[in-house]
Amino acid sequence: MKAPTEYKGKLHLIPSPLGDNAPEEVIPATVLESLKNFNTFVVEEVRTARRYLSRAGLKGSIQNLQFFELNEHTSESEIEGYLRLFDGGNDVALISEAGLPAVADPGAQLVSLAHRHGIEVVPHVGPSSLMLALMASGLNGQSFAFCGYLPAKTDERRSRLRAIEKASASMHQTQIFIETPYRNDSLLSDILSTCRPGTRLCIAADLTLPDAYIRTRSVSSWKKEIPIIGKRPCVFLLLA
Repeated sequence: MKAPTEYKGKLHLIPSPLGDNAPEEVIPATVLESLKNFNTFVVEEVRTARRYLSRAGLKGSIQNLQFFELNEHTSESEIEGYLRLFDGGNDVALISEAGLPAVADPGAQLVSLAHRHGIEVVPHVGPSSLMLALMASGLNGQSFAFCGYLPAKTDERRSRLRAIEKASASMHQTQIFIETPYRNDSLLSDILSTCRPGTRLCIAADLTLPDAYIRTRSVSSWKKEIPIIGKRPCVFLLLA
């Protein structure tokens, strides 16, 4: 009996720009060149993926490519069905809306499926908003945790913030979290009303873009001059 990797292709994790960058500004040339090797793509949103691939040099061959969506609306049975995409040694490329696939991204389910069935997973180099923010924050880069998205309801979110701050203080650990862009400003308001004055907060928005904003201050300092983040993609980092 053949091993799974002998008749299944590989899953390649392809990063995408964090914003409206030209792909060559933030994606290595070798990764962009590798895109020509795939005809099957699993993506979070087909329209966004087509635009990215067109700008990455595949404009003339987009119509020949196969696209399959994987997002919050994709059922488990549909994801399981994507196993067939690897038949006959066919390599599949996974692309998220922005940044690294499978990090705070539904594409992680396809990566899990690949591991369960012995399919080789190949990660490619590209921008990570979480690591870029941590690098630029001046907070603890030796010990950190990614908390993902916080609850949408105010009371639950404030409770979670108190728990995050407590964990940060007890372990001297940087806590990293993100929010749906239209809730950025309400999250910031809750941070400033919930966290202690001396807790340090980094706000990192529009990373890799010309108007990138990265500032680290204490909560008490932020209260004196509260920024309007708006709907810009943003990472929040906290160290108590």
